[in-house]
Amino acid sequence: MPSSDHTKPCIRHRLEYAAILAVECLFRALPMRLCRLSATGLARLAFHVVRWRRREALRRIREVFPDIAPKEARRIAFRSLQTILLNAAELMHLRGVDDAWIAANIENCPIAMEKLRAIVVQSGLILALPHFGNWDLAGIVVAHHGIPIFSVAGVQHNPLTNDWINRKRATGITILNRGSTALRQIVKRLKDHEVFAILPDVRMKTPDLEVPFLGATANIGRGMAAFARKTGSPILVADVRRLNDGRHFLDVREPISPDPSLDDEADITRMTCAAMAAVEKQIRSDPGQWFWYNKRWVLEPIEKRPFAQVCATPARPPECKT
Repeated sequence: MPSSDHTKPCIRHRLEYAAILAVECLFRALPMRLCRLSATGLARLAFHVVRWRRREALRRIREVFPDIAPKEARRIAFRSLQTILLNAAELMHLRGVDDAWIAANIENCPIAMEKLRAIVVQSGLILALPHFGNWDLAGIVVAHHGIPIFSVAGVQHNPLTNDWINRKRATGITILNRGSTALRQIVKRLKDHEVFAILPDVRMKTPDLEVPFLGATANIGRGMAAFARKTGSPILVADVRRLNDGRHFLDVREPISPDPSLDDEADITRMTCAAMAAVEKQIRSDPGQWFWYNKRWVLEPIEKRPFAQVCATPARPPECKT
């Protein structure tokens, strides 16, 4: 697990970290039922009183579902915020994972792990974890079953918070710092039959692949499919769905494998489109479980490219064929 010790924490960083530890101690001291009730109470406060990013979330929901009733849009927006806070409460409360905990809290786990193991025996695997349900649990469960799994994360400004986040998410997961050195490690680990956990539903800041998504066009990074193409590793979209009783349902979609008969660009586009189509199907099935508050709104248009760059790129994006 990477550390951010090279950045010396300031007083503000230490105060922020102390506040996080205080909240974590509180959640650990409470039974899980009270943790969930507390998280729901915080969601109500943030949504109905503070109205944290509420207007933007509602705008996004109406953009995707233009005919939605106002009451339903508010329900989706609240549930999305509630889901994020429940995720945080569960990670803070989590002291460890064993077979009994998984059996009590995650349905369909043996079937999902059997599908995943069958692939890892043959090759590496790219596990796409959209911001849906409690997506962090998928990586934690994979690691618990003895399957090597890693991910790449950006470094937070606060080094203490950065290491805390990595510790909470990295229950058996190797976290690589984002950067040029990570690229070689990703390829090597995939060729060694490891699992690469990646968030697919994030907008790229610079022009990349234009992919149909949620009734519009999203600018999605080619990295997921490019690594699949380079290493022969299939992409598997995970679905970690929160159930009404506080438990979770884990499933994985059909693998999206590279096609050697296609050229690189066509195959990368095809795989990215197929993965995002699977993510869209999840979101439309239960939109309240998706994170509508993401600062990098996936459908936000990117800045216009300079004239010289536009002329150097194809006039039309590659057609998506799934």
